[in-house]
Amino acid sequence: MRLTPRTPEIRVPRLVGLMAVDARETAEAHGVLLASPDRPELHLTVVDHVVRQYPPPGATVPQGAVVTVWFDFGEGEGGGGAGVREPRPAQPPPGGLRRELDVPGAPFEVLR
Repeated sequence: MRLTPRTPEIRVPRLVGLMAVDARETAEAHGVLLASPDRPELHLTVVDHVVRQYPPPGATVPQGAVVTVWFDFGEGEGGGGAGVREPRPAQPPPGGLRRELDVPGAPFEVLR
């Protein structure tokens, strides 16, 4: 019976939120390889941020395993809508009595 050498297992690092260059360095330091279906030339990508990864952080994989990362949100995953919003002026709650104001610049009837 022949036993194959066992490769050491490692935990997948958290890559989400890192820039591409930092994700590559972190993956290399932890002993995993990176692949990206939305960036075929991953080695040239620098400032894009990782938004998703598989396997998830903390998963145990053999050393040299491939971790897939994505730099763009998939269909229906986000891609905006939760960004910075301008401040909204405070307004009274709806309902209740409100005084109707004249339209600025409306002419008044002159009495003589």
